[in-house]
Amino acid sequence: MRTRDIAVVALFAGLVSVLAQVSIPLPFTPVPITGQVLGVLLTGAILGKNKGALAILVYLLLGLIGLPVFARGGAGLAVFAGPSGGYLWGYPLGVYIMGLVLEKDKGEPGYPRLVAGMLLCLVVVYLLGTLQLMAILHVDLVKGLFLGVIPFIPLDLAKLVVAAVAGYQIRRSLRQAGFLVSRETRRES
Repeated sequence: MRTRDIAVVALFAGLVSVLAQVSIPLPFTPVPITGQVLGVLLTGAILGKNKGALAILVYLLLGLIGLPVFARGGAGLAVFAGPSGGYLWGYPLGVYIMGLVLEKDKGEPGYPRLVAGMLLCLVVVYLLGTLQLMAILHVDLVKGLFLGVIPFIPLDLAKLVVAAVAGYQIRRSLRQAGFLVSRETRRES
């Protein structure tokens, strides 16, 4: 991995860490509203499947070793094992799947493919988050959806729109500056 790649991965792990601190607790659920989803969507949109998933894994590792990078300054294994830990587990898988959608064809993905990839990422995150929430709180699927998905959909869709617009522009700018290398450029070298 090139030094630039390492720097970009670290930058996006840091971005998600900072956005996670934007956290609003809700009185009816242990899952807060956070900026993590925006950071995760931007990471996948800009870095793609491999570097994007790696950036999210670095972020998770930072939290696992005790740095307060999760929502509300959380850290450690207890966060992963708690009611909202499934969302954390879903982030790298969701980003990887988003990257698969974005990198399906040659060339830069347009907005429709970007939005489709982001929606799939959200579905993966919601799925893993809801499954762990249900298991920890001993609730059924309907209650799990009301605690961990339904209240978050409108704001997460707004984050998706912001991430799609910003991600598209940032990805294009980073590629032109040489910080992201396309598959075609890699083959030519």
